[in-house]
Amino acid sequence: MRRIELDVGDHVKKGQVVVELEPLRSAVLDPRSRAEAEYAKSNLERIKKLYDEGYASKDALEQAESEAKRTEANRLSAGAAVKVAKYELDKARTALRYSAAEGITNYGRIVAIRTPVNGRVLKIHHESEGVVNSGEPLIDIGDSGKLEVKVELLSADAVKIKPGTTVLFERWGSDPALSGKVRVIEPAGFTKISSLGVEEQRVLVMADITSLPESWQRLGDGYRVDARFIIWEGKDVLQVPASALFRMGEGWAVFVVKNKRAHLRQVEIGHRTGLVAEIVSGISEGEMGHCAS
Repeated sequence: MRRIELDVGDHVKKGQVVVELEPLRSAVLDPRSRAEAEYAKSNLERIKKLYDEGYASKDALEQAESEAKRTEANRLSAGAAVKVAKYELDKARTALRYSAAEGITNYGRIVAIRTPVNGRVLKIHHESEGVVNSGEPLIDIGDSGKLEVKVELLSADAVKIKPGTTVLFERWGSDPALSGKVRVIEPAGFTKISSLGVEEQRVLVMADITSLPESWQRLGDGYRVDARFIIWEGKDVLQVPASALFRMGEGWAVFVVKNKRAHLRQVEIGHRTGLVAEIVSGISEGEMGHCAS
């Protein structure tokens, strides 16, 4: 891979070349290996002549023969590596004729990787020139104007949600809350350990932001938001704090303050959250209740 000249945050246009690849440069026959082999061969001939004339020991001759065999083996190995490299180069050139390099003048050398969308550079995995493997990510590009929100929900909560459910995104760094719609509830859950060490089954929910883009243009890839799903809503709902309710037989009851005295009142409740509950019947708006301690 050639050096990537882009920086994180740069804008790119569809079809723009962002990365250039070229075939791995073939290793050539090492001149040092060849020189060592030639020197060992000539040194062996010299030692052999001295041995025949009685001026060199047998150990010196055997050592020279061993060194000559070793260096010659290195030379032959390097030569074989060159042949393999040439074969791989021919194979790569053949593949490139039918790859993304088609239409490029020097297709035997360069493969241009183009961005499929308009967007911005989110991450550069390899900036400097170097060898990269097949399937290895090089650069991340995304359109920040088309963000989606990925929310992890407990599976028990996810079953209450359906595509089209309204969702509010809060604590994203500014006010007011952003609105959105659920697009996909993934059908497969996964296990995750909570901060308390409890195993939980969770489900990923994908939602799209429906607020005007001008109001959330500062959001980016990987940013954090809190999501609240509206699974039910109604008008003029009478509600009481959940802490004011307590069990009475099979139903629910509250204490109502009247004439400075607490009176037991059985009530029928509807929808509940962890903080408040809907009152269907039993008390009226304006009556003063008493929260249990």
